[in-house]
Amino acid sequence: MNIIIALAYLLSSILFILGLKNLGSPKTARRGNQLAMSAMLIAIIVTLTKNEILDFTYIIAGLIIGSAIGVIIARKIQMTAMPQMVALFNGLGGGASALVALAEYNRLTGEPRIDVIISMVVSLFIGAVTFTGSLVAFGKLQGLIRSAPVVFKAQRFFNISLFILFLIIGIIVIINPANSTGLLTILAIALILGVLFVMPIGGADMPVVISTLNSCSGLAAAATGFVLSNNILIICGALVGASGFILTRIMCKAMNRSITNIVFGSAGTATTNNSNNDKRKVVSYTEEDASIMLESAQTVIIIPGYGLAVAQAQFALQELVTILINKSINVRYAIHPVAGRMPGHMNVLLAEANVSYDLLFDLGDINDDFQNSDVVLVVGANDVVNPSARSDKDSPLYGMPILNADQARSVIICKRSLSPGYSGADNDLFYLDKTQMIFGDAKESINAIIKLLKA
Repeated sequence: MNIIIALAYLLSSILFILGLKNLGSPKTARRGNQLAMSAMLIAIIVTLTKNEILDFTYIIAGLIIGSAIGVIIARKIQMTAMPQMVALFNGLGGGASALVALAEYNRLTGEPRIDVIISMVVSLFIGAVTFTGSLVAFGKLQGLIRSAPVVFKAQRFFNISLFILFLIIGIIVIINPANSTGLLTILAIALILGVLFVMPIGGADMPVVISTLNSCSGLAAAATGFVLSNNILIICGALVGASGFILTRIMCKAMNRSITNIVFGSAGTATTNNSNNDKRKVVSYTEEDASIMLESAQTVIIIPGYGLAVAQAQFALQELVTILINKSINVRYAIHPVAGRMPGHMNVLLAEANVSYDLLFDLGDINDDFQNSDVVLVVGANDVVNPSARSDKDSPLYGMPILNADQARSVIICKRSLSPGYSGADNDLFYLDKTQMIFGDAKESINAIIKLLKA
């Protein structure tokens, strides 16, 4: 029996690894999800069998309730709310790890082994930090909490003091595991630190926050695996933690920032004075002007942003792309790593509209082609095409690699207004002579262009 359980866990681990590998590409992401789900199903069945559960009442009840909630969310959730959902799921994962650590502490009789109590302290701390941090991230993304950084004097000193206090109490609990008060104190400290970790981070850095919290939820799960002596939970948690950390590094590189700058800074909101920009004027163009320019172009690059998701314009945009391709126009999508509000947001959004993966190009693969492009069509993107990121040292975007839209011969921007992006920085691209601003709902504007091109 033990051999069968070990082989089943091994199979589950292999499926988890293959699933994660397949998630690395939009073409294989669906298969990756299926492999990972199969791995989790095997792990759950084997774990329940291994522990010889006598009463499945609560397990079945939890399965039914959880499945019902999952189905409802999957059917009702809008693509614009996907980042909030991911943040919430990260928080629930961290909270579950913290609760399991507490439950296992109360269940154990006698003095636990040193490795077990250390794992409990780590799981409780990281899980609780992830829980409240994710709730704050959810609140910022949902608009329940202001997205700008919230800071106060001596905040870093206060955070460091709390962390040192955690280390001291953690050592005390490890030396004296019977000290349940110390464990509850660690929980309280972690819950507070989770809030203080995310509050100073602005909306522009939220993609990095989400990937960081995802990594933390994996680390909490891995620590819980050591608490329960469950190898598959250790492996699964380690995979999530490592992949989340790698994704965080990718996001930081895409924004030209260090993780310490984001975690301990208060970036994400403009600190510059944009009063001079109020004197600059833009010319409002019509959909007819845009259709003429697009039809006469030979090469077109499309840059989607979060505004595309808000307007639910991905299907109309893909119809426009199909029309242009049928007119023998070379059309490609340029995807910035932090476009949208979470990593991979644009890829998922465009996949929903059945956009061919061959049309999607990352920043590094397409940035040099903008100077040879006739038209760049920007739909709902802002910070990722802001030229001030190259030259304005006072801009919160300074140093962040951007898509070189301003280097194209002509630029068409579909946007509701001149309002800034998450960073709060005004966009110099709006005021260039080569830029055509089409104000209004992106979906309505693109549909109007489609009608003109079909006429």
